[in-house]
Amino acid sequence: MADQPGIGRREFLGQGAAALGAAGLAARGVGAADAVPPEKILNYNKDMEYRRLGKTGLMVSAVCMGGHWKKLDEAVPAAKGKGIFGADFNNAEFQKNRHEVVSKCMEVGINYIDACTYEEVRAYSKALEGRRDKMYLGFSWYQNEMRNGKYRTTEALLKNLDEGLKQCGLEYVDLWRVTMNEKSSQHTEAEVEQMMKALEAAKKAGKARFTGFSSHDRPHIKLMIETYPVVDAVVTPYTAKSKELPTDSLFEAVTKHDVGVFGIKPFASGSLFKGGGSPQGKEPEEDDKRARLAIRYILCNLAVTAPIPGLITTHQVENVALAIRERRELDKKEQGHLQRAMDEAWAKLPDDYQWLKQWEWV
Repeated sequence: MADQPGIGRREFLGQGAAALGAAGLAARGVGAADAVPPEKILNYNKDMEYRRLGKTGLMVSAVCMGGHWKKLDEAVPAAKGKGIFGADFNNAEFQKNRHEVVSKCMEVGINYIDACTYEEVRAYSKALEGRRDKMYLGFSWYQNEMRNGKYRTTEALLKNLDEGLKQCGLEYVDLWRVTMNEKSSQHTEAEVEQMMKALEAAKKAGKARFTGFSSHDRPHIKLMIETYPVVDAVVTPYTAKSKELPTDSLFEAVTKHDVGVFGIKPFASGSLFKGGGSPQGKEPEEDDKRARLAIRYILCNLAVTAPIPGLITTHQVENVALAIRERRELDKKEQGHLQRAMDEAWAKLPDDYQWLKQWEWV
């Protein structure tokens, strides 16, 4: 895939330095974009809100696109396979769907895609061919990162990054966010040091504009933010049940060290939806409403840069964009509606997602 038209690696390194110079901007929030002219915001749309991604200085849309495409087989049966790994990448209908969804994201002003598997990086690199300058791209090839014992050295991580860039036709990525064990404190201190050295080296070599990691381990995330300046952004769970701890919150460290936050699982891995959340769901209007309420609720925490739901149809893109245009604060009726919906979600969480309940207080 072609790089951003007219932007080479040396030029983007200069842009990265300029972005870091923007660290004095106002704190994240609705007014955070006020100091940034629209023409300086990638893929700007007046109906979209933009938030500053911590010390990167990048202004990203208040809702972004997660890489997962759960239930895509229901929207595009020809793609075959279930979950996020089963799609036939050479299938024309699969490629058409991903291209159309990315196009709709651009249309509504969404400007960041978070791809965290080899399959996702491959699919979205293809969908961005010829228009890489319209979207920031987050990169992780989790199969060959910290969750794999063979890839816990600086050398191995950098080799994997190089291989991913080569296979996807990329010169660099905007955010390399290494996927760690869900409980990242299981990694030894030496392994974490190796990862951080890899992030530093990738920045220095111009292969990643900014760097960070993904983890589900709140205390360890906080420790790494406080310890390693190379951490520009983190990718962590944050649902419509999550609330900020009154003291010693993860977000104290996030704010102090000016780190961007992308929230995964905003819809509790689909458990939020009454009708399943798929295009053929039995309660499409209710599911759309629940999705918008969740997005609005999450964005009330100004330390969260953006939730990153997986989106499988252009309608879903339009729906989350609509949430940005709606009133931010939920009234009492809406609060009750969302609380009941999340109580239902908690009651039907599958066994492999029970850990989400640990993210009620952050």
